[in-house]
Order: sequence, then C-alpha cells, then structure tokens
Amino acid sequence: MHIAITGNIGAGKTTLATLLAAHYGWDVLKEAVEGNPYLVDFYEDMSRWSFNLQIYFLNSRFEQMLTINEGRQPVVQDRTIYEDAYIFARNLHESGLMSPRDYHTYRRVFENMLALVRPPDLMIYLRAGIPKLQERIRLRGRAYEKSISRDYLENLNRYYEAFTDDYQAGKLLVIDVNELDYVNNPDDLVAVIAEVDRILS
Repeated sequence: MHIAITGNIGAGKTTLATLLAAHYGWDVLKEAVEGNPYLVDFYEDMSRWSFNLQIYFLNSRFEQMLTINEGRQPVVQDRTIYEDAYIFARNLHESGLMSPRDYHTYRRVFENMLALVRPPDLMIYLRAGIPKLQERIRLRGRAYEKSISRDYLENLNRYYEAFTDDYQAGKLLVIDVNELDYVNNPDDLVAVIAEVDRILS
C-alpha cells in the first residue's frame, strides 16, 4: 500500500505524512530537504541552480520509488516524482528560470524514469491558499525560504490545480487545509483518516 501526499510549499505534507504513518503503523518517506546541497543556493539564484536542484530532487524521488516498488512495507510518501516534473520543473521553465536546453534534458531523464514508476494507491492533494502557505512557511522558520515570493507560490498553486484536474493514474483525494489543523485539533485528523479509509476500503 502506498499513499502519497502532494501540495505546495508549506501545505502541511510532511506533517500529514508523519501523522498518517503513525496512525497506520506504516513507513514514511520524507522529502530530501535536510542535507540538500542545492536548496540554499537555489533560493539565492534560481536561474543558476534550478536544473541542479530539480535533478537532485528527481533522483531522490526515484530512489524512493525503487524502495516502494520492492513492496516490503506499506508507506506514506511526502511529495511525488510527478510533482517534480509537472509542477516545479515546468514552473521554472515557463518562468524563464530554467533554460529550454536544461528543461528538455530534465524531461528526458524524467520520462525514462517514469517507465519504472508505479502510481500510488492514493494521492492526497492538500489544497491551500497563499495566506495559509505563507503563514506556515513563516512559522517553520527556514532562513532560505524567506525569499519565496507570493508570485512563485501562486504559480505553483496554479500548476497543482492543473495537475490534479488531469490526474488519472489512480485514486485522488483533495483536502482543503485552509481551515484544518490536524496537529492541534484531533477531530480534524480523525476526519482526514476517515476519508482515507473510505477511499481505500
């Protein structure tokens, strides 16, 4: 069993992935943020480091998919390989922050990897407005995220909506997290788990 959590920066993916994994007694695979050698440089100069960062994330996510494909343990995954290509790399390219040459190379690598990727049994999209995202980004206090602009988050939200509108690889659950607090309000977490159980049953 494989549940994947998708959503914009600050939507609450890691938190929900951790809570669901604890509830079900499953493994959790988190995004490669800690120890990422490109993140700080990327936020200081996106056009210079966009290709490097996206290749790093793509490879990290592909390694996770190989682990998931072995199927030894049920898993909750924080972000998916699809988002790397269809949302983040696409946004960088169309914003002029990744050159056409780099984007073409990136997409070829992604498409080769995709042949070995199984979609999750359930994709959960955490939909959040810009004020919610900015609040959560501020609260977690990562210095390199202070430079993230409202326009950048808005573009990502637009691509997330397009991606989930077109997603047909498997089951999809959309959760509006603008008014949810599944950390401090147990009822909110119970409601999310009930929805997950309903779809997977």
